[in-house]
Amino acid sequence: MLQDPLTLYKLIVLYMLNRVTFPLTTAQVSDFILEKEYTSFLTLQQVISELTDADMISCQTIRNRTHLTITEEGRETLHFFENRISDAIKDDINTYFRENEFSLRNETSVLGDYYKSTSGEYEAHLVAKERGINLIDLTLSVPSEEMAAAICDNWQKKNQEIYGYLTKELF
Repeated sequence: MLQDPLTLYKLIVLYMLNRVTFPLTTAQVSDFILEKEYTSFLTLQQVISELTDADMISCQTIRNRTHLTITEEGRETLHFFENRISDAIKDDINTYFRENEFSLRNETSVLGDYYKSTSGEYEAHLVAKERGINLIDLTLSVPSEEMAAAICDNWQKKNQEIYGYLTKELF
């Protein structure tokens, strides 16, 4: 039975988001789908847009990265149509997550964003999550946008070290 390719791509995205307990970025989803050459970048963007419009996935943008999560409606849809995804594609996805889950989780569970506060200073908001629970949620006020951006960038690199230091010193 021939099926609409867009439907298959939507089901692949839903399957990927359903397989993890953390959000995936559009870049992470794109990397997998484009590496496997399932479809083109533009088609994938259309798929993500249509899934969002249909409330099957939700999107949250944090510092130029869009984080995707499956909604309850997306889970229900996947439940009814998951059999339309071939076992070979499911195996590719499952292997990808087995090999990359730690790095994927770390990339989306460690968030750093900054904004200009009402006082004119910049605030760097840093979060580290595990299974949807905030392990640390810290806001630092700094005088310049450059400092706030550097703090957010360094948080991505050094969050485990900083979290370890804080817990050691505070407990």
